[in-house]
Parts: sequence; C-alpha cells; structure tokens
Amino acid sequence: FDFPESDQLLRYARPMAKKLLRLKRRAQRAGVPVIYVNDNFGRWKSDFRHTVEHCARNGRGRELVRLLRPEQNDYFVLKPKHSGFFSTTLETLLRYLEAQTMILTGIAGNFCVLFTANDAYMRDFNLFVPSDCTVSNTKQENESALRIMRKFLKADTRLSSRIVLRGAKGKRLKRGHS
Repeated sequence: FDFPESDQLLRYARPMAKKLLRLKRRAQRAGVPVIYVNDNFGRWKSDFRHTVEHCARNGRGRELVRLLRPEQNDYFVLKPKHSGFFSTTLETLLRYLEAQTMILTGIAGNFCVLFTANDAYMRDFNLFVPSDCTVSNTKQENESALRIMRKFLKADTRLSSRIVLRGAKGKRLKRGHS
C-alpha cells in the first residue's frame, strides 16, 4: 500500500479482508489449494517470505498482511506486472494442481484481478470472482470491473459465502446457483 491512492483502497480493503479470510478458511477445510499471487515491487531478487514480513512490519496495510498472512501449506507466486500469469509460474502450478476452476480475489479489482481474470479466461479456466472479496479504489471502479468480468470473461461474481467448495480428487467447484 505504498502508492498515492492507498488510503482510498484501504478504506475498502479492511472490511473485505475479513470476508477473504473466511473464504480461505472454508477452502482449507474443503481441501482447495490457496495460492497467493503478489507483486514483487520490481525487486528482481525479492523473496516472498521476506516481502510478507516486510509488509507485516511496515506500511499502511500491515494489519491486512497480518490478518491474511500466508500459512505453511499455501502456495505463492511473485508477479512483475498486473496479471498473475504474466512472466510467472502460476499456469504451471495450476496445471500441476489439475485446477479447472479459479476463485480469484484481491486488490485491486480493476487492475490486477481484472488482468489475471482475463488471462485465466484465455486459458479456459472457470472463474469465480466473489464480489465481496475484491476491491478497487472506488465502488464504481470495482463494479465496472466486476461487470466486465461477468459479461466478457463469464466470471461468476456471487458472494463468497454462496460458493460451494469441494476439494480436489475429482470433485469440482459448482458453477450452478446455490
């Protein structure tokens, strides 16, 4: 959160983080892998754990980092640009996990989430982008991004609590209405 509009974004990110943590806990119980995809801030020698520790100690978003801190069984990918797929190992990891569906959450909905959703769609993943686990600088920007993802990327944007989670080993997330 070291950028000019961070205060705007934090206003929405703080309440979203608690919903995201609940979704993460449900995913863990269901055996659904959790993957963190984070910026490396242009530091080509960066280390994920070091980046998390730095952000948990310093900066405006430290309470979010502490709340959503990755755990031992979580996967992680560092990204140099907006999309989680661009110049990263995300696609390789998802194929290794035999994923067909992605639940994409995070900050900011109108940049990183949208660009990653677009790339996931281009790779034929089924997409969930829970509207209560994605935020942007303004509600209008977030709603606009969610509309684009629904209309053009066929993303299901239902609330996170309405996503039916089922673990791996042949079981898949349900796209139907719950």
